[in-house]
Amino acid sequence: MAQPSKSLEYFYIICAIAGAISTWYFNIQFIIDHGGFSLITFLQEMFATNGASSFSSDFIVVGLVFLVWSFREAKRLEIRKWWLFFVVTFGVALAFTMPLFMLIRERRIAALANKNI
Repeated sequence: MAQPSKSLEYFYIICAIAGAISTWYFNIQFIIDHGGFSLITFLQEMFATNGASSFSSDFIVVGLVFLVWSFREAKRLEIRKWWLFFVVTFGVALAFTMPLFMLIRERRIAALANKNI
């Protein structure tokens, strides 16, 4: 019987939690600093310095690749409700969604392997 690696599962869970907490800490700081949330101001600040621009550009490319790959992988593995990952990527954080998807993917691969035994 195939089972996903427990240590890998724990790693993905810890990364998802860390991704949500670390990104939302800064999102909350942004909201406090600006007295609310402004998408325009947020986007402007993403590219305010060369360092921020480099990091933001990197994030955009990685995020786009993840969304395309996870969509195809979800179809291949018959993971339902992929659209929730899309929404959560923008509603919570890519740093949360990516390890969460990887966790669900590992569990799905194990379930399919057990089905074929």
